[in-house]
Order: sequence, then structure tokens, then C-alpha cells
Amino acid sequence: MNTFEFLRLRFHFRALDAVQFPAGKSANVIRGAFGLLLRDTAAPPAYARLFEPRANGGRSPSGLADRPRPFILRTAHLDGQIIPAGKEFDFDVHVFDVTRPGVEDFRAAFGALAERGIGARRGRAVLTRVEQLDLAGGAQAVTGQALRPCVILLDPDPKPVDRVRLQFVTPTELKAGGGVAENPEFAVLFGRLRDRLSTLRALYGKGPLEIDFRGMGERASSVRLEGAALQWEAVKRRSSRTGQVHSIGGFTGEAEYAGPLAEFLPWLRAARWVGVGRQTVWGKGDVRVVA
Repeated sequence: MNTFEFLRLRFHFRALDAVQFPAGKSANVIRGAFGLLLRDTAAPPAYARLFEPRANGGRSPSGLADRPRPFILRTAHLDGQIIPAGKEFDFDVHVFDVTRPGVEDFRAAFGALAERGIGARRGRAVLTRVEQLDLAGGAQAVTGQALRPCVILLDPDPKPVDRVRLQFVTPTELKAGGGVAENPEFAVLFGRLRDRLSTLRALYGKGPLEIDFRGMGERASSVRLEGAALQWEAVKRRSSRTGQVHSIGGFTGEAEYAGPLAEFLPWLRAARWVGVGRQTVWGKGDVRVVA
């Protein structure tokens, strides 16, 4: 049985000042604040492990010199919002290192927003509580006890599935042929998702997945993209460290696929929790099965 485990955490805040999240950039704002505050509040090894993970002495299973970060943000509901003073807001963090999740490091860094603030106007917000969510959205307070992770099954669906519709909730970019794919062809989408899940589990979970990588890739090629209603979200960010401007956009919308999909459906469901494509730490690549 192949499984993937992660922690789904929700951080709740009360705004002390007006807190502004630019359209399409809430995750970028929160990630930037988290990195700066984590550097000040965490020990250097904890900062490096959470925010700048490196492949010690070689490359990660994904072939990259830098490891993927062991978390992603889910903040899209805050895009374009101005939270007035006194009002509450929240966002989710999905943590993939279930043995060393660093919850207290997250808590300390986000707790510093009460003094340092967030965003261009440095609106302050006090961290009021941290909750752990299950896959269905049930919540319980995070205390000092060990957390039980959410478990995703990756084995094939027992019933035949020949059609599926996916929603690309947040901007998604898929690399293909040395560039960015114009359309989410299934073989490309599944290949990126398979590699991401296997890399995260190999680095932070129970070890490499026992799957037929080549065979699954070949079978994914038989699934057809039947239709798509997509739009490109053109969003850019400026690095506060280098001053360079980077694209954090991608396509959103829906796509429908047809073919032998039972083997792939559990993986597609997992995309909601781990993200797929480029810049997933910003919350990009939130893909969900809708039918």
C-alpha cells in the first residue's frame, strides 16, 4: 500500500491594524514575512531545514540541488482583501515533514507579526490559535501532544473511471520540453505530480514510493485532454532581496480528461494537498477533482 502523509495546520489571527493582501499575492506576502521572521526567531538549523533546505552532498530525488521546501501555503481566499483592525483572518499551512514539523517554529515566527507586521503597510496581527485539520475539514487545537498526520492513499481506485474534470484553483505552471506547457496535457500534469509526491515522501516521509514510474508515465499518455476552459493569470512579484521581478502567474480554470483514470485518480486528489508545478510553496498548483 502506497500512502502519503502530511499535516494540515490552520493559523488564526486578529488584526491589530488594517492588514492588506494584494490581489494574487497573499501567499507571496505571507511567505516573505515568514522567512524574515523565522530567521530571527528560530535556530539556524531549523531555519535552514524549513526555509532553505539543501541536498547535502548531492542532489535531491527530484534532480535539483535544492530540496523542495517541506511546506506550502493555502492563502488564496485572502487575495485582494483588506482585513480591518479587530477582525480575524486565517490561512493554512500544509507540512510534509511529519517527524519534524517545526510547529513551534511556525508559531514563534507568525507570533512576531504582532510586533513586526506584514505587507507593505506593516499591518500588525496577533496569532490567536493554531489548529490541526483533517482531510474533511474537522479541526482541533494544537497542543503539546504529538500530531497525527493526514494519510492519503495512492493505490488505484477499485472502480473503473473513464472521465474526470479538474479545477485549477490557483495559478498553475507546468514545465514541459524546456519551457512552460500551454495546455495541461495529462501526461505532463501527472508526470509533475508523480515526481513531486515521490520526492516529498522520499525526503520527508516514509521513503521512496514503490511504483512503476516508467509504466505509469506510459499509461498516462493514453489519457486525453478532452476540453479546457482556462485563463492565464498574469501576476508578478518583486524580490525584496534582489529587486528582480518574477512571474508567479499561471493558468486557472477547468479541464476534462478521458481514458483509463482509476490508477491516477488518487494522485489527482492528492494535488489539492501538495500542489503541482512551479512555485508550489506560494500556493500555486492547487488542483482539485470536481467530477
